[in-house]
Amino acid sequence: MIDHVERRIGDLTIRIDRLLCVGFGDCIAAAPEAFAFDDDGIVAFLDTADRAGREELIRACQACPVDALTAFDNEGRRLAP
Repeated sequence: MIDHVERRIGDLTIRIDRLLCVGFGDCIAAAPEAFAFDDDGIVAFLDTADRAGREELIRACQACPVDALTAFDNEGRRLAP
């Protein structure tokens, strides 16, 4: 199993740690265009993730109670959580 996936969205890099995700869904509520559960009940990127706004993506990363999502800027600085 892949332990994490990353996607570049605008000027952010969003990382999903698949080993930490326990399926609360707070990130999906915060950014429904960007995330959904996969067949294993783990959050995954949607094809429409590029439509999500920067602040929406950062809020989604901040909303995760187990810090399974991380947002980084262009220079690799961690923005959330």
